[in-house]
Amino acid sequence: MKRSAQIRKYVVYAVYLLLFSSVQVTFPGFLTLYGLHADLMFIMVVLVAYMFGFWDGIVFGALAGIIRDYFSAPSVTGLDGSVNTAIGIGLFVMVAAAAFGSSFFTVRIERNFILAFVSVVAATLLYKSVGHLVIFLWSQIVPSLVYNLEFSQIFLKSILPQTLLNLYAAVPIYLLLRFIGPYKGGVNPVLIDEKRKGDNSWLTM
Repeated sequence: MKRSAQIRKYVVYAVYLLLFSSVQVTFPGFLTLYGLHADLMFIMVVLVAYMFGFWDGIVFGALAGIIRDYFSAPSVTGLDGSVNTAIGIGLFVMVAAAAFGSSFFTVRIERNFILAFVSVVAATLLYKSVGHLVIFLWSQIVPSLVYNLEFSQIFLKSILPQTLLNLYAAVPIYLLLRFIGPYKGGVNPVLIDEKRKGDNSWLTM
């Protein structure tokens, strides 16, 4: 990759990282439903990983996770009943999202815009479902925690609205990455080289 292309990639990623993290923190009421809001950084990580490959996704996801932990690390009730800030969860979630996005139907099927949105939906469903499962299991261990949500409440007021919000927000984010993204033409040259070597994972638009 030429030096100018590398500089473009780093600058664009840095701008988007700062832009979307700032919007996420500064305007928490942006795109809300049932008290939930579109998870812009999560969407960015999944799309970057799906569109541009594993390493782009992992690095971008790790940086996004660090920022997430710094600004909005969740509070967790410990076994002794004390509430502590759980540093590291954001990093884990974002790296996991990147790993998921980069491997979502990319081994035998060419990357395309439809599956890009499907990857966001699938990642959100998995993230929210596992999150509720972890909270439920933790509430069984910690005596002071009570988890009494029914499945219908979890699905209709948490998983479904979050998925719809993320899918809606994924449209403009995808267009930004595709047309004003880190790579000219919206394609990572490394993926083109991999396709030439027999890997059917080149982004086709």
